[in-house]
Amino acid sequence: MPDLASCTIAFYGVGAMGSAILAALVRGGHPADQVLAVDTSSERLRELAEAYAVRTTSYVAEAAGAADVHVVAVKPGDVPALLDAMAGGLGAGDLVVSVAAGVMSAAIEEHLPDAVAVARVMPNTPALVGQGMAVVSPGSRCGDEALALARSVLEPSGAVLSLPEKHLDAVTGVSGSGPAYAFYLAEAMTEGGVLMGLPRDVATTLTVQTLLGAATMLAEGEDSATILRERVSSPGGTTTAGLAVLDERATRAAVVAAVRAATERSAELGRAR
Repeated sequence: MPDLASCTIAFYGVGAMGSAILAALVRGGHPADQVLAVDTSSERLRELAEAYAVRTTSYVAEAAGAADVHVVAVKPGDVPALLDAMAGGLGAGDLVVSVAAGVMSAAIEEHLPDAVAVARVMPNTPALVGQGMAVVSPGSRCGDEALALARSVLEPSGAVLSLPEKHLDAVTGVSGSGPAYAFYLAEAMTEGGVLMGLPRDVATTLTVQTLLGAATMLAEGEDSATILRERVSSPGGTTTAGLAVLDERATRAAVVAAVRAATERSAELGRAR
């Protein structure tokens, strides 16, 4: 299995997620002439070529024969037809990395030659700003070298973990859907500030920087969320008063239930494929 630097990487589907991973790779130093964008939209391909100087094509078979790593980023319903079009150009040493939600690695392997390794990925939208969280799960034919190569494709766009595929539904519930939970909280905090008399732009700035600072403390420190929360919750103070309302409204239980609901929905969608 080659290392990433020597690989040509094809992206099949260059919507928000596919283009985010592509852009991060190029910004991270991967040679643009070793990146191939594949899409049916000539306008989208032209935009990517102008922005990142990558190669482009509308022909799946051409890309399959030219690349070593193949990032499948089309809609889940379009995956089987795409894989069938790719299969003839793939061979030993090739790696298929799928970010298509709910499409199991076993289902992908059915459409491909036996010598092709498959890894399934659950990314999230902060990959658009280089702060993504991606979990990579190896398929049945994905050994350690292929798994390391799959991870290296994702690392320029954020943090990467490797877990067995059985955990990906829960990963979807926490980090896949998680940015929306954070945006929901940001909306609520901003509205609270406006209700208390702050201009909306000021309330937005306070909210965004506060969430960014709190996330940075969690990411860069050694203390847990519980310890950090306790440190800013003085008895009888303002934070304690606010947290008491969250507890009265069962906010913690609601967030746990949201993660459960998203996890269960992910599993349902996977079974429906």
